[in-house]
Amino acid sequence: MTKNHMKFTAEQTDTFGGEANYSWVNRVEFEAPDVASDACLIRRAKKALGITARHTKTNFGDDIRLDFAGFNICCFIYPENC
Repeated sequence: MTKNHMKFTAEQTDTFGGEANYSWVNRVEFEAPDVASDACLIRRAKKALGITARHTKTNFGDDIRLDFAGFNICCFIYPENC
């Protein structure tokens, strides 16, 4: 981990009825500045997961949820120490 950076985890999973289903999951770790904006975290997480689709965001304070309409998948982004 470089100076003034934090490690984050992004996990991608399927949805069922709009809720995270976890019948499969893809987790990646990435670094971002410790004062990174939501947009910065989302760009880095989507790049690490290889996702280019449009999303809607829900910020829960300690993590961020992204939903991808038409794909039945969602993504959670959270700091590694949570």
